[in-house]
Amino acid sequence: MSRFAVARPRFSAARVLIPASTVLLFLQAALVVTGGAVRLTGSGLGCPTWPECTPGSYTPVPHQAEPVLNVWIEFGNRMLTFALVLASLVLIISVLKSGRRDLRSLAMGQFLGIFGQGILGGITVLTGLHPITVALHLLLSMVLIAGATSIHIRRFEPSIDIASSKLTKSLARLHISVMFIVMILGTVVTGSGPHAGDAQAERFTFDIRTVAILHADFVIFLFGITIAFFVAVGTSSQTKIKLRTFTIIALAQGIIGYVQYFLGVPALIVGLHLLGAAVLWISAWRVFLSSRIRMDAK
Repeated sequence: MSRFAVARPRFSAARVLIPASTVLLFLQAALVVTGGAVRLTGSGLGCPTWPECTPGSYTPVPHQAEPVLNVWIEFGNRMLTFALVLASLVLIISVLKSGRRDLRSLAMGQFLGIFGQGILGGITVLTGLHPITVALHLLLSMVLIAGATSIHIRRFEPSIDIASSKLTKSLARLHISVMFIVMILGTVVTGSGPHAGDAQAERFTFDIRTVAILHADFVIFLFGITIAFFVAVGTSSQTKIKLRTFTIIALAQGIIGYVQYFLGVPALIVGLHLLGAAVLWISAWRVFLSSRIRMDAK
């Protein structure tokens, strides 16, 4: 070998961890959006069985009874789960190889949660898209998004606990708890509305106007907590910045919510609202973490 040859850089698991965590978070959020597309296009039973798409085949087959577009929308959503499995495995390997003990539980939680999502998705199909299983499917995605957000925030180096006041930490817990209740009520509203994923799927028997008002009331309550939180953090600029971002996203999400309600919940606007829910949840989780740990600014 020539003495002028340049040595190749050694593989660095820590460097793989950075993009791996970003890809995983993106895919977790994308699963919410594609799951919404399945529901809003009536494709929930495009693949009428599980784990096979149709009896005798794991993939769509010609001349299925279900409409072709519905079949491929549902099948595409299932394939995204396999992409998530691959992304979680890459993440686990990079975490183990880089010696990041602080991320091991979170990384394994992603893999196990994705596996659980597959099982819950199967139960959802086999129960004919019962609104409770559909709601749990979405809420589990939100839990996994929170975990993926934590990994993404801590991807460069371990986070350090910060000395927040009791009031600040209490408001942080209340803020994220009410945000999660808002999402639960959102699934109840959707489960009481017309977008069932299939024309024959069962719906909640709640009056949609009543549950929509209850959902809106909790959103208003969340805004009140956000204002109190903003005042309580004092000079903690990191949390203040994240609270400002959360407020902007929440206002946009609220506008979309009112528009979809007064227009009779058209599918496209509902889809935007679902995308907004995922983005808002990520923002809320970043607010929660910023009050408890020192996070990387990136």
